[in-house]
Amino acid sequence: MTACPCQSGLDYAHCCQPLHQGRPAPSPEALMRSRFSAFALGNTDYISRSWHLSQRPASLTLDDDEQWLALEIITSGKDGDTGWVHFRATSKSRQGLTVMEERSRFVKENDHWYYLDGTPSVTALKAGRNDPCPCGSGKKFKKCCG
Repeated sequence: MTACPCQSGLDYAHCCQPLHQGRPAPSPEALMRSRFSAFALGNTDYISRSWHLSQRPASLTLDDDEQWLALEIITSGKDGDTGWVHFRATSKSRQGLTVMEERSRFVKENDHWYYLDGTPSVTALKAGRNDPCPCGSGKKFKKCCG
């Protein structure tokens, strides 16, 4: 069993993989978690399919250098066929660690949730060598992603 990249505490086969294989997400938060996992796994097909058609980019290319490390859901909710998720996602690249924070909007159509949009804020993350690793491993930064 492999831990799911979305850090739900479940294994991938019982968390995001069924959504990546076509099962509808039961909530905006589940869709956000599955999209994070798709970014972490480089699954551009799923990222595109889970984007609402009105907002979906014509093509999608991920940065091969960027490694998505951690997802923190701050709040999420839904009201009928609309929903939101406020989250923080930590990534690592040659330029260092960054945190992207966004309040995303979602819409439900034909029993499927879709990502609409959000305005991301990206900031550099400065982790000290002895700080806990931002990936959530529980190890010190210097012994993990540092």
